[in-house]
Amino acid sequence: MNVAEWLARMAAAEGARPALYLGREPVADYAGFHARAASVAGWLQAQGITPGDRVGIFMKNCPDYLIALYAIWYAGAAAVPINAKLHGREAEFILENSGAGLVFTSPGLTEAVEDTNAKVCCVDITGTEYADALQADPVAEPASRQPGDLAWLFYTSGTTGRPKGVMITHRMLMNMAIAYFADVDQVSAEDHALYAAPMSHGAGIYAIQHVLAGARHICPVSGGFDEAEIFDLAAHFGRVHMFAAPTMVTRMTSEAKRLGRTGEGLRTVVYAGGPMYVADIMEAVAHFGPVFVQVYGQGECPMAITALPRHDVQDRTHPRWRERLASVGRAQSVVEVRIGTPEGAFLPAGSHGEIMVRGDAVMPGYWDNPVATAGALINGWLMTGDMGVLDGDGYLTLQDRSKDMIITGGSNVYPREVEEVLLMHPQVREVSVVGRPHADWGEEVVAFVVGDAPEAELDDLCNSRIARFKRPKAYLRIDTLPKNNYGKVLKTELRAKFQG
Repeated sequence: MNVAEWLARMAAAEGARPALYLGREPVADYAGFHARAASVAGWLQAQGITPGDRVGIFMKNCPDYLIALYAIWYAGAAAVPINAKLHGREAEFILENSGAGLVFTSPGLTEAVEDTNAKVCCVDITGTEYADALQADPVAEPASRQPGDLAWLFYTSGTTGRPKGVMITHRMLMNMAIAYFADVDQVSAEDHALYAAPMSHGAGIYAIQHVLAGARHICPVSGGFDEAEIFDLAAHFGRVHMFAAPTMVTRMTSEAKRLGRTGEGLRTVVYAGGPMYVADIMEAVAHFGPVFVQVYGQGECPMAITALPRHDVQDRTHPRWRERLASVGRAQSVVEVRIGTPEGAFLPAGSHGEIMVRGDAVMPGYWDNPVATAGALINGWLMTGDMGVLDGDGYLTLQDRSKDMIITGGSNVYPREVEEVLLMHPQVREVSVVGRPHADWGEEVVAFVVGDAPEAELDDLCNSRIARFKRPKAYLRIDTLPKNNYGKVLKTELRAKFQG
C-alpha cells in the first residue's frame, strides 16, 4: 500500500478541512492539498518519472515541501529529502548516489545545486516549471505500491565519512505512524503540526500521522527554527505539536524565560535525535508543563525504537523517576529491543551492550551498499551502534555510540555518564567528554567545557558522584562545541584536536 493513500482518503472524506498554512495564512484545504500533489505527480510522470525512481527534495520548510513529497509518492517514486543546511557539494553526492534525475528546490538552494556538477534537473518551486506542474493533468489516484517498496531514501548525517542511504519503505512509515498513536501521542483533526525542525528529517516524517488524522500543517514564515515565532504561532493556533532536537528544547526554555513566554498553545513537543540531559528536561518541564515526549529512533528505524511518554517525563513520584527520566523509554509497539554483544548474542537485563532492534519499522538495508548492510543487520536484528542498558522494567538507557566509549586502563567509561555529572554545575553551559590517547592507559578521560566553572569544583563534583577513574584528567575550555546540521556534537572533531 502507498502511504499517500492516507492523503487521498482524507481529501475524499473531509476535503474542506484546512490543511496547509504558511505562518498564519491558509494555503490549501485537504482537497487542494490532494489536487496539487496529484497534478505535480502527473507532471512528474510526463517527465519520465516511473514507480521506483528517486526524486530529490532540497528545500527549506514550506507548504510546497509537503506537496512535492506527496506528489513523489502519488507518482510511485521514492523521495530523497536533503537537509537544507547542507552544502551544494554534499547535496550533489546524495543526488548522484541515489540516482535521482530530478530535484525540487527552493530559492538559494537551486543555485547551490546548479553550481555543482550534478547531472540533475532542478525544479525551483518559485519558477515557471513548477507553476506548470501545479496546472498539469492530475493522476487519478496514488500509484499502487507494495509495502516493501522504497518510499523515502534517508541519508545519514555522515559525521564519520560519506553518508549512507537508508532505505525506508512504505511499510516502515506506516508502522511508525501506527506506533505513534499507540506509544507517543494522539492526534486529532483539531491539532496543528508545526514544522520548525528540518522537514528532511523527523519533522517531515511526522507529517504522515497528522495527514491520517486530518490535522493542520503549519510552516513558519522563517522557514526554520525561531523561538519567538514558535511561541507566537502556538499561541495563535493552539493545540500545536512539534518535533524538536534536544538542543532546540534547551534553546526554547532559555528564550521563553528571557521573553516571559509560557509556551501557551503548545500541546506536544516530541524531542529526539539524542537523549536530553536530565537537568535540561527538568528545567523545560518546570517551565512549559507536561508537554514533552521523548522518542528514540534512527534513520534505520525512523522514530520507532522506544518512547518515553509525557507521564514518565513529568513524573516525580515514582521511586526511580530520575532513572526513568534519564532513559529513552520502553520499546514501541512495532519493534523488539534487546541488548547484545557485537556478534548479536543477547545479554541479560541490566547488562551493558549494543542496542539491537527487530520489527517492521526496521530498514531492509542501505542503498547500493551491501557491505554496510551486512554489518548493520545480523540475523534480522539491526545493530544500532548505540550502547545502552535495558532494565527489568523495559526502560532503555542510552550510554553512547559504541565508537564514543572510552577504554582507560582496561575499564570502560561512558562519556554521557560523566557529562550528566558535570552539567550539574551551574557554570557549565555545555560539555562533551572524549578519550585522549595515553601512552600507559590507552586513553584518558578529557572534558571540553563551555562555561567558567572552576576545575577544582568540577573535580569535587565528579569525585562525589562517580568512580575516580571516570573523572576527567583535563578540562579544556571551548567557546562552542562543534555540531552537525542536526545539532549533534561532533566528537570526531574534538578528538581530532589531539592528533598531529
